[in-house]
Amino acid sequence: MTPEELNETPAQNPESVEEQVAGIENAAVEPEAAVVEPVIEDAVAEVPVKKAPRTKPSNDDLKNFDWDAIGKKHEIYSTDERKKLEDLYDQTLRAIQDHEVIEGTVVTLSNREVVVNIGFKSDGVIQMNEFRYNPDLKIGDKVEVYVENQEDTSGQLLLSHKKARILKSWERINDAYEKQEIIKGYVKSRTKGGLIVDIFGIEAFLPGSQIDVKPIRDYDVFVDKVMEFKVVKINHEYKNVVVSHKALIEDELEAQKAEIIKKLEKGQILEGTVKNITSYGVFVDLGGVDGLIHITDLSWGRINHPEEIVKLDQKIKVVILDFDENKKRIALGLKQLTPHPWDSLDQNLKIGDKVKGRVVVIADYGAFVEITTGVEGLIHVSEMSWSQHLRTAHDFLKVGQEVEAVILTLDRDERKMSMGIKQLIPDPWTDIKEKYPLRSKHTATVRNFTNFGIFVELEEGVDGLIHISDLSWSKKIKHPAEFTKIGEAIEVMVLDVDSDNRRLSLGHKQLEENPWDVFESVFAVGSVHLGTIVSMNDKGAIVALPYGVEGFAPLRHLSKEDGTQSHEEEAMDFKVIEFSKENKKIILSHSKVHQDVQNAEKNKDAKVGLKKEKDTKKAVKKLKDSMEKTTLGDIDALANLKADMVAAEEKAAARKPAQAKPEPEAEPETETEEKTEE
Repeated sequence: MTPEELNETPAQNPESVEEQVAGIENAAVEPEAAVVEPVIEDAVAEVPVKKAPRTKPSNDDLKNFDWDAIGKKHEIYSTDERKKLEDLYDQTLRAIQDHEVIEGTVVTLSNREVVVNIGFKSDGVIQMNEFRYNPDLKIGDKVEVYVENQEDTSGQLLLSHKKARILKSWERINDAYEKQEIIKGYVKSRTKGGLIVDIFGIEAFLPGSQIDVKPIRDYDVFVDKVMEFKVVKINHEYKNVVVSHKALIEDELEAQKAEIIKKLEKGQILEGTVKNITSYGVFVDLGGVDGLIHITDLSWGRINHPEEIVKLDQKIKVVILDFDENKKRIALGLKQLTPHPWDSLDQNLKIGDKVKGRVVVIADYGAFVEITTGVEGLIHVSEMSWSQHLRTAHDFLKVGQEVEAVILTLDRDERKMSMGIKQLIPDPWTDIKEKYPLRSKHTATVRNFTNFGIFVELEEGVDGLIHISDLSWSKKIKHPAEFTKIGEAIEVMVLDVDSDNRRLSLGHKQLEENPWDVFESVFAVGSVHLGTIVSMNDKGAIVALPYGVEGFAPLRHLSKEDGTQSHEEEAMDFKVIEFSKENKKIILSHSKVHQDVQNAEKNKDAKVGLKKEKDTKKAVKKLKDSMEKTTLGDIDALANLKADMVAAEEKAAARKPAQAKPEPEAEPETETEEKTEE
């Protein structure tokens, strides 16, 4: 073969070798698209070639000649051979992505670095400290690595074994959480409130309450131990994991409970151990399953705390009252193992008998008294006193107090009893008419107010009502609180006694003489008195008069002499224009006072004019009589006197119309007012 023919061979062409290298690089990135040609190592080796004689091509050769292949590379592999070679390349090189976890093989170890082959175009270098947890690492071991970067600025493949472990660990933890798998972990150390556990290289928190079903006081005994756990909580935001060992124990106990509950029956008597005591009951271990004895099922009598009956770790016999297979709850009883106290109650006990007992419970409505263990009766607050006003049982009894009572009702079938203590003292209403006869006077205590009166207590169990109209003769009281206070003593007179309905009608004003008999003469119609306006409304004003009496002045009778209106707390004179003893009503007027003054002044002026007119007439008559005796020398004096007399007559004539037609007075407001004007 000539050098020219050798250069034309594809396998020995230097340009073809460069293309093959480029094809390998491209195949590492895109193995499916790259077409890699084989590399012949001894491309330039000299091979002795015997030249064949040149022959002229036949017509068939020319006919089958591929004229399109002229000037192109000549393939030395068939299509099948090329496909096989491409498959081989695909198996040796694989496509990888950044931030991906893949498996690699350790190819080189040193004190500082570990070289890992991941089937990429180059190997990756990982720091040896990432494998410190595995001192037995050797060449050929399979390890998981995290691809940080396929090619950094220096062309190096960057891998991390630590990150790969963390990502794989999170995947395994999430998978264990979703599937509720049991995993193992190493307890590294103690921390506040629990322990730190290493699970798949990730630190998880084991709360103290999740270590065991029993309370754990010393956490240090679990450090440096390998235990089984369940993942109970994952916080992806803060990368926190919470595990529980207690959940495994509870699962086992639940299985045991389900097996034991299947064998339980109501009324079955079992022996158990007191496991825990609370304020509401006792938990008893029945051998793998717990049951609760409620405090009300410990004893037929009332107790304050279960510790009065049982002690911790005490062996007791209990009876199964009820159980729930779904909720795994068992209700137990202890008192049911002894006869009910009502069954052994004295058969001779009957209604009306007196019994003694101890107060065990007090409520507002009454008190429960235990006459014997497990047998109680209710004393209602209404049976504690003959009093009618509202009170509570706390005012009469206290818890633990020994009392004597009378049986009012007794129902052995329903196991109910009611009692009373007021029956031990006489009923004050039996001789109420003898003790409180009509018109008798007594001292009572104010107990309650209503809009219509005051409830007072004469003695324990005897109450009475003072109507608001019977409080005062003179004052108009809107509410009893204006007159007295609760708890104060008040003098009363018995007005009516209704022993059947236990009602007393009382009065306070009846203790005094009716002042309206005297007021009739003091506040006679037409009399004027100084009064003070107490209050006003759209109809008029309430006026306070002397002697504690109040009157009413209509709005039109409150105008002053200058035309202005009166106002509250103003003191002025008022004229009585109407007085009603039966209705205890006094009608007043301030306008009448200044109108009467004006009328009096007008009458006085009229009387003065009449007197002057009479005097003038007398003087004229006297002059006429003396004129006859007058001389001529007195003519001038007479003329002057006559002029004065004419002027006086004209003046008197001018005053006569005013005297003949006096000014009419204001119309009277009532019939009484008209009579007064007459």
